[in-house]
Amino acid sequence: MLFKLFGWLADNQLRGFSVFEYITLRAVLACATSLIIGLIAGPLVIRRLTAMKIGQSVRSYGLESHLVKTGTPTMGGALILIAIGVSTLLWADLTNRFVWAVLLVTFGFGWIGWADDYKKVVDKDPEGMSARQKFFWQAVIGLIAAIYLTFAISAPNNANLWVLISDWISSGFTLTLPTRADLIVPFFKSVSYPLGTLGFIALTWCVIVGTSNAVNLTDGLDGLAIMPTVMVGSALGVFAYVVGRVDYSKYLLFPYIPGAGELMILCAALAGAGLAFLWFNAYPAQVFMGDVGALALGGMLATIAVIVRQEIVLFIMGGVFVAETLSVMLQVSWFKYTKKKYGQGRRILRMAPLHHHFEASGWKETQVVVRFWIVSMMLVLVGLSSLKIR
Repeated sequence: MLFKLFGWLADNQLRGFSVFEYITLRAVLACATSLIIGLIAGPLVIRRLTAMKIGQSVRSYGLESHLVKTGTPTMGGALILIAIGVSTLLWADLTNRFVWAVLLVTFGFGWIGWADDYKKVVDKDPEGMSARQKFFWQAVIGLIAAIYLTFAISAPNNANLWVLISDWISSGFTLTLPTRADLIVPFFKSVSYPLGTLGFIALTWCVIVGTSNAVNLTDGLDGLAIMPTVMVGSALGVFAYVVGRVDYSKYLLFPYIPGAGELMILCAALAGAGLAFLWFNAYPAQVFMGDVGALALGGMLATIAVIVRQEIVLFIMGGVFVAETLSVMLQVSWFKYTKKKYGQGRRILRMAPLHHHFEASGWKETQVVVRFWIVSMMLVLVGLSSLKIR
């Protein structure tokens, strides 16, 4: 909104306002705006959630040290989404199709998380929605986003997008996508793999749904999930700026994605909103993110990574999310296998996800959180180094 207003003023002889055309300036302003919104609205949201008795339910089979968290306001992720949404509407170019794609995926997954959290706090069911029901809606939103992004990235604008979809259908679903839709292997100058239309859709679906659930699994300790999310999101903003410019993308050997640079605004808004939320979520937490925040932020990171063609880099930078997810998968698979083979289930870890294993091993909650932050920071630096080391 402000972007359009300042553009109109610049076109009407007020040339000073033309400075707001620069994405970098608007990114800084978006970050500051979402940070201020979060810090101001935070206490109000916490008091409102407390008054509504929207408190966290702790699973009975969890760690005893977490029982003290029972009743702490949850669904605080709504605060993050509000800050991101308002800041983006103010500073982003709302004619940009990628901006709306990311927002729709983010708030779509946020809606799933809201429904899950609502069931937990209203029905007092610590498990929330059934896994099957939650996965169904994630799969639907992820599939719609995957199909759209397949052609949006391949086509320079929406007019050509619908032509491309028509050509894909008429070709018997065998249409070849342009090279900018290839899977890029980081740290190599010209190593990329064409996925094909169906391959691109499948990979994008897996990245979006998988990352959303990975962030959700990581959100188990005070401040644990939000800081890696901020760091990964900020790094993706750098990639968005690079691939959205013809000169930088050509120099750094990245595909040029017209319009992708505007996603830097969303990444900056995410950073500001995330830091504001951390102010209240740091140990001991005054509010929890809940599924409404975790699922939404995971979907947001994944969608941006797909658009800027950095799925593998997301895997690297989000290594903490990956490790948390793998820990659950291995724990459950091994337990089922040993129960079937020996009649009694055995565990690889003391408890899953991974952060609970370290807690059960004697680490304090703050130690787990800060050490995971350090690991995330190192992995993000590795991911950023792929910009030049090729």
